[in-house]
Amino acid sequence: MRPRPGEVLHFSEDPTITEFRPHVAATAQQPEAYVWAVDHGRAPDYWFPRQCPRAMAWTEPGTSASDRERILGPGGGERVHAIEYGWVEQFLNVRLFAYRFSADAFRPFGEPVPHAVVASEPVQPLGPPEPVGDLLGLHRDAGIQLRVLDNLWAFWDAVTTSTLGFSGIRLRNATARDVRNPLHPPA
Repeated sequence: MRPRPGEVLHFSEDPTITEFRPHVAATAQQPEAYVWAVDHGRAPDYWFPRQCPRAMAWTEPGTSASDRERILGPGGGERVHAIEYGWVEQFLNVRLFAYRFSADAFRPFGEPVPHAVVASEPVQPLGPPEPVGDLLGLHRDAGIQLRVLDNLWAFWDAVTTSTLGFSGIRLRNATARDVRNPLHPPA
């Protein structure tokens, strides 16, 4: 599920929203109120239950062959998403919806490379929300490797110190770092 040309998407588990009003999210790192959405390239970041912690990595022009091999692995494609075992059932059973908007109402957000698009005024979807459907199938069809791990932190640490592009969403919901492992102390 990706936006068509000239569109952006907002993913939600709530299929009843008729108007999106700018707000400051509880987890916001900026004081401005926005309506958040994503473009084609960032849509896969949201093929998850809303609260599901996930760590994602992808190749970029400057990605080294050794980092690609070490993190993505043989047959790993260009992108990998990782979740924890504790979230698999919800991942497989969530009812996720996509709201389509005209991209004209949104502007890029994030530095140095935008990771979302935002609107500062209320926006209405172009139509009713669309069921996203099979999240595992979306990953497969997009060629995105999906890993299921006991704990995201070792993977996250490897990704964030690599030459790969990366994003982590809802990591505060991840299992705590393994305090018994001195290589991965608590955050």
